[in-house]
Amino acid sequence: MIPKIGISEVHLHKNINLLSVILSDEMTLYIKTRKFHWNVAGESFMELHKLFEKQYSELEQVIDEVAERINKLGGKTIGTMNEFTLLSRIVEHPNKYPVQEAMISELLSDHEILIAELRKDIDICIDESHDAGTADLLTGILQQHETIAWILRRYLN
Repeated sequence: MIPKIGISEVHLHKNINLLSVILSDEMTLYIKTRKFHWNVAGESFMELHKLFEKQYSELEQVIDEVAERINKLGGKTIGTMNEFTLLSRIVEHPNKYPVQEAMISELLSDHEILIAELRKDIDICIDESHDAGTADLLTGILQQHETIAWILRRYLN
């Protein structure tokens, strides 16, 4: 059933597709952050182990919120690694296990990519789809990524 919430069917579908890409980005970043949590080693092991755990826990919340928003707009939420891989704007690096600083740099780069992409996505939701609810959700997610990026950046400066 198509929701009658003041957003045209065309714009509902456009936002569902947009949110599916965002969900894929968040899932890919979540998996990458988990991988680094599991494989971090060295002097700051425990600190980074806990930091990455906190970050992937925050990403879990974001993932759930995005998936639920897709359902609120009348869509079906994708849920396979294959679907996520096809849509994600984040690049994975299988069989690579970087050292601490490279882990932090890679995660920082991924968060910054998502921040830039989310800014564009928010503009689409506001200017084209007139979907304040999705734009508001994405603004909150953008702010979470900005905070995580700031924290990661502090490790590199």
